[in-house]
Amino acid sequence: MHGRPICWKGPIPIPDYLFWSLLIIILLFTSHGCCKSAVYKGYRLTLAVPVEYSVGFIGRAFLMETEQIVPNFKAALSVEAVNGRFACSIEVFLGDFKVWNSGHYSRFYVSEKCVLELTENGDLHLMGPNERIGWKTGTSGQGVERLQIMKTGNLVLVDSLNHIKWQSFNFPTDVMLWGQRLNVATRLTSFPSNSTAFYSFEIQRDRIGLFLHSGKWNYSYWEFKPSKNRNISFIALATNAVEIFNDIGKKIAQVSIQRLHTLRFLALGNKTGNLGVYYYSANEENFQASFQAINATCDLPLACKPCAICTSSNACSSIGVLKKKEETNSDCGIGGGGVADGFCGGGWDDQVEMLELQGVSSVLRNAHKMVNISKAKCADLCMNDCKCVAALYASDEKECSVYGLVMGVKQVEQGSGLSYMVKVPKGTQKNHEKSNVKKWVLILVGVVDGLIILLVFGGLAYYLIQKRRRKLLLAATNNTT
Repeated sequence: MHGRPICWKGPIPIPDYLFWSLLIIILLFTSHGCCKSAVYKGYRLTLAVPVEYSVGFIGRAFLMETEQIVPNFKAALSVEAVNGRFACSIEVFLGDFKVWNSGHYSRFYVSEKCVLELTENGDLHLMGPNERIGWKTGTSGQGVERLQIMKTGNLVLVDSLNHIKWQSFNFPTDVMLWGQRLNVATRLTSFPSNSTAFYSFEIQRDRIGLFLHSGKWNYSYWEFKPSKNRNISFIALATNAVEIFNDIGKKIAQVSIQRLHTLRFLALGNKTGNLGVYYYSANEENFQASFQAINATCDLPLACKPCAICTSSNACSSIGVLKKKEETNSDCGIGGGGVADGFCGGGWDDQVEMLELQGVSSVLRNAHKMVNISKAKCADLCMNDCKCVAALYASDEKECSVYGLVMGVKQVEQGSGLSYMVKVPKGTQKNHEKSNVKKWVLILVGVVDGLIILLVFGGLAYYLIQKRRRKLLLAATNNTT
């Protein structure tokens, strides 16, 4: 294999009884050179797991790779330090970029060892101590002969006739590779750290779209629809576009990408929730984005934390509507960091009110909408619904949208006719108004003070200039005399 087949990061406190098994694995891989593109029934690989937890630790044994130009695909057995424990998984890489992971949705935590085995019955297992199975393909008795990695990056189990019995392409994670299809009702998902929310890229009958999920609430924040209301069956990545097909396999639309590069994969970002399409740059020796669905920071759903506003300068400003901020961990007067979980217990309706914010909107779509109603009625609808925490009113259309989340809030131009109203503890409105009055008083005092200072320094400068000018005139007169 090219490069180091086993890559350890961080300290490795391994007991003596595991040292020799690890050494055997290292010698096995380094002595035989390049990994093959397949392994057969009866194959078994063991990775030792450190005794002590070490943040950032990653141990990998690469077992297969494709024969193609760099970057190529590689499959690995991996042990990684996650949340105070060690996760065992099978991974697929394109170069150094991870494109598939067996533990994407549910991690398998182990101690002592992580074992990969393709059984004589054709089932692929991940196991921990005492042969405890934490993940499997469920292909026992289907005639599986080998595990193979294809040139497309698809990890497959095939029988003696090369019929695929299981494939990683059927279990998408956060990446879609060139040559892979995403059918209706499938999706890519990503999970931002330090958040209970997650993102998804979904294929629906009438659209493809990006969604934010938090608890039971689901809102889209970007979408693309084929014209003429045509139905979608699946999408695929072409060399210069994301192509959309109908039920008979005919292309009905595409998201064009204006770059002269061969596209390699589409990915949903874990941090931002943005959708990107990437190509490999030989000059930079890494992957670069040819296309991103969202180009403005404030159009991302979690550009700011819950209950904060993304401003026109791409900064985050807290709504700041608490009576006492220390009374709760939330940044606005609702429970759960911007989620409606504190209003449905009875007696709440006499303790809250709606705080109106002008020139503010939300990037979250497909909220419950009502038309031909007034702003006051819109506020009342949210007030009377314990599951509502915010409402957006568009005065031009007389349209009201109600939300169960205070996320994706951004500043828009004044005069847009949009009013964003947040459910807050009663009395906050007056405190907010007092705060605004105080702010304007401070601004006014500052302006007056500035003018006074300007006049004083301006007058002093004028006096000095005039004095100097008189001296020069007097000197000129004396010289003439």
